[in-house]
Amino acid sequence: MLEASIFNKFWHDQIETNHQQAIFLLLLGFLLSFAFIRMSTRLMRSPKVPWWPGSIVSEGGLHVHHHVFGIVLMMVSGAVGFAIAEEGTAFDLCGLAFGIGIGLTIDEFALWLHLEDVYWSEEGRRSIDATVLTALVLFLLMFGARPFEIGSDSIGILIGSILAALFVLLVVGICFLKERVVHAVVGFFIWPLALYGACRLGKPGSVWAKRRYGERNPSKQKRAEARFRPDRRTQRFKERFRDLIGGGISQDG
Repeated sequence: MLEASIFNKFWHDQIETNHQQAIFLLLLGFLLSFAFIRMSTRLMRSPKVPWWPGSIVSEGGLHVHHHVFGIVLMMVSGAVGFAIAEEGTAFDLCGLAFGIGIGLTIDEFALWLHLEDVYWSEEGRRSIDATVLTALVLFLLMFGARPFEIGSDSIGILIGSILAALFVLLVVGICFLKERVVHAVVGFFIWPLALYGACRLGKPGSVWAKRRYGERNPSKQKRAEARFRPDRRTQRFKERFRDLIGGGISQDG
């Protein structure tokens, strides 16, 4: 009863009052579809559950990846949502379907990034990173976070808003150049985080490091390499988290 009361209060105060039903259902569909498809792919690899259905392969040997279904689902639900263009049950269901499509698609982010099946390889870990970032962005949007607003009440406010937006884009861009992706994505909505990331060391293989470290600044290059060593505690924690969410790397993949 207590859990139901807390959920009802959350739904009314945070979701209904702010008209966020569609984005909530989108987030729910995304999380559930990603959890299901990742569980399914892990069960396919397990010899303990040989009865679990495998991949969809045509008679000619064509493997139909699940991101294909995700893309189609997003196209259909997005088109129907635009056609409805108003709040209501049908619009909310389009949000749910769109979220399911995102989950199916983002789970194979590494595949459509590398244009090859790297699902269980080291490169495939990018799908886990992309999923976590997508979930963070959807959470922020659900609670009303916006990167910036352009005010137009007066010329002074307009200029100030534009300058603030340019500043946010600048620090976010620096974070991307330093390969501090979490700081960049979340910092796009919470700018102090992007500013913090922009002031920190870049990863040793990043564009920023290649241009500004190396021979130009060998001490910073050494610091960056030491900071992002694979055997550091923070890096080991990230790998354990990826294993927990997405499963381990295949020895032959």
